Amino acid sequence: MRKSFISLKVVIIFCIIFAFKTANAQLGFCQGNSGDPIFTETFGTGAQNIALPAGTTTYSYAGNQNPNDGFYTVSSTSNYFDWFTVTDHTENDTNGRMLIVNSSFSAGEFYKTTINGLCENTTYEFSSWLVNLTPPNGFCGAGAIPINVSFEIWDTTETTLLASGTTGNIFGTTATDWNQYALVFQSTIGQTSVVLKMINNAPGGCGNDLAIDDIVFKSCGDSIDVNDGTSSNSVTLCSTQTPYSEIITAAPDNVVFNDHFYQWQFSTDNLNWVDIPSETSASISVIDIITTTYYRAKVAEYPSNLNNNDCITFSDVYEIIINQAPPEPATECWETATFSDLTCSWTITGSQPLAPTNLECWQSVIFNNSTCDWDVTGVQPVEPTTECWELATFNTVSCVWEVSGTQPIQPTIECWETTTFNNITCVWDITGTQPNEPIDLECWQTAAFDETICDWEITGEQPEEPIVACWQTTVFNSSACVWEVSGTQPVQPTNLECWQSTTFNDLVCEWEIIGEQPNAPVDLFCWQTTAFNSSICEWEILGEQPLVYSEEFLFLCEDETIEIEAISTIDNPSYLWSSGEITSSIIIDSEGIYTVEVTDGCLTEIINFIVTLIEIPQIESVSSDGSSIIVSLINDGDYVYSIDGINYQYTNSFGNVQSELYTIYIKSNSCDFVVTQEYFHFYTQKFITPNGDGINDVFIFNVAQYFATSEVSIFDRYGKLLYSVKNSNGFWDGTFNNAKLPTSDYWYRIVLDDKKYVGHFTLKR
Repeated sequence: MRKSFISLKVVIIFCIIFAFKTANAQLGFCQGNSGDPIFTETFGTGAQNIALPAGTTTYSYAGNQNPNDGFYTVSSTSNYFDWFTVTDHTENDTNGRMLIVNSSFSAGEFYKTTINGLCENTTYEFSSWLVNLTPPNGFCGAGAIPINVSFEIWDTTETTLLASGTTGNIFGTTATDWNQYALVFQSTIGQTSVVLKMINNAPGGCGNDLAIDDIVFKSCGDSIDVNDGTSSNSVTLCSTQTPYSEIITAAPDNVVFNDHFYQWQFSTDNLNWVDIPSETSASISVIDIITTTYYRAKVAEYPSNLNNNDCITFSDVYEIIINQAPPEPATECWETATFSDLTCSWTITGSQPLAPTNLECWQSVIFNNSTCDWDVTGVQPVEPTTECWELATFNTVSCVWEVSGTQPIQPTIECWETTTFNNITCVWDITGTQPNEPIDLECWQTAAFDETICDWEITGEQPEEPIVACWQTTVFNSSACVWEVSGTQPVQPTNLECWQSTTFNDLVCEWEIIGEQPNAPVDLFCWQTTAFNSSICEWEILGEQPLVYSEEFLFLCEDETIEIEAISTIDNPSYLWSSGEITSSIIIDSEGIYTVEVTDGCLTEIINFIVTLIEIPQIESVSSDGSSIIVSLINDGDYVYSIDGINYQYTNSFGNVQSELYTIYIKSNSCDFVVTQEYFHFYTQKFITPNGDGINDVFIFNVAQYFATSEVSIFDRYGKLLYSVKNSNGFWDGTFNNAKLPTSDYWYRIVLDDKKYVGHFTLKR
């Protein structure tokens, strides 16, 4: 957003000129320093919509409904129509409200308030935040009407206009940015109140929808720099450089004020300020400052205004920042501490002496703070005494003597042997002889040496004669020392059925066959058969129930009933509906899917009836968009539209329609109902081209017959009346006194039964 600034002299001249000629001035912000706000309007907070106080606006309160043309609401949301959804501009608000305006078809006053408590002969800045709520890619499209707002400052009698300015056209963007606009003016002698008005300049129709928030009045003064003569408005020192003294001066730029009166203040936190007695000149001496202190001056153009917070501005702040020097830090014996006023800090230098290296593993070092050097201590461990098989080696890594070597393992000996370790040869000596093994054993006997008793033991028994089958015989073989079994079992029978099995009978010494075939299943359905499966040795049931599926699609008109009937080729069937009925047909009054199962116990057919409801169309709105009529419905459906009851179309838009009273017809091709609504269609042309081709040759007004009174007037850009007609239709061909007028924009004023329409169109040649 570009901000332009208006000097005091320009403001005074502008106010004088505006008293004699109505013209729009440029808006601008205070280019100097501002005082605290003396008036703020944020429209409050809360989730519920509220109305403005009586007399604040000429627009109508929309309540909880959508604000149509000429209506407003004070709300925490702008979620209406296809507008941008924005939150209010006030920071840190919860459910913050804003003024939301759907501009009227004609220019008008949509906000007015009285500002009290002004100071005479004082310059003020009025500002407000605005946002265009109409998206350029929404319903209105690229032709959306921009918002255009005038700010006006009047005296309390509302007879003298003190200052005004216009925002110009503010077009919708794809972003929802709030933008601030301001107007600077000066109160006159004796004037302590003014009236603020905000005027809609743009025409009504598709677009020109806006939100307003954070209206602020505050005093405006010169930009006043405070410095110490070096173009600097701050100084930073260390406490070692205090106390600090200096002369600082307030230097205004003289853009707004002609004269300046001062009251100097100081603060220790830059938030809470205290007046300094008797310090009322442009310069002040600050003496013996030892802590952080801030200075500024209250400024007024007139002495009587200096003590009124609503009439003053403030200079820039001069800062004296004092950083407290830290205490001297503790140091080691090898360190030195040095203080710097520039950085307000201590610097420590010096390094500890390096610890000695190449020590033996049994040695250690410790730093001696008395001598500021390293002491080395430690003694090597004593070498240990070892056995004949051991070796002692000093390990410098673990710093211990390591003894290696193992006594030779004592050999494993027989029970008749003994061992003795020889420390001279460093080995074990073995002595002793085993007893002789016995002879002449039976084939089943064995001799084993018993280590416990250290003698031979004879063990073993003749093998037990085995138990044999009925067809077997046994003989003991002394050579092999085993019983030998002979004989063969009878051959097991084969070629059995799957349900048969065999068992050997030891009593008769023969094979027996047992088992019976399983019984075939009974109680089959009509479509089932059986077959015996020898592989799995079971009866198998074969066959599947025959099922036939079908669908029928039906339409049900709203507030009517229809009968649906199940028709099937099955003889003497029974019926079962998903709703529980068992008749061949049912009557329904609602949409949905209705399923019926038709069967004779063997054959079955399942039919799905898919019923779709056709609703009676409900008209939400009928509106005009230029020469087109747009019909909007609350509900969706396959409907056709007409404006004569004869010719129907599927689209809800009728283009190039003359201004007239029409009856809108809507119906469905599948049902008999027809919905109608009367609608008066009125629009004005955007341009005329009087070239004799029969297209847009004249500006047409052809609806006088629908109103008790009517009046049409056409003016040029200077307000000169060019054409007028009352209580009859009119057709203007772009001439005045039979002379062709040039290409330009022309303004119309149409009054229909006391309702006024104003706007402009283009004449092209």
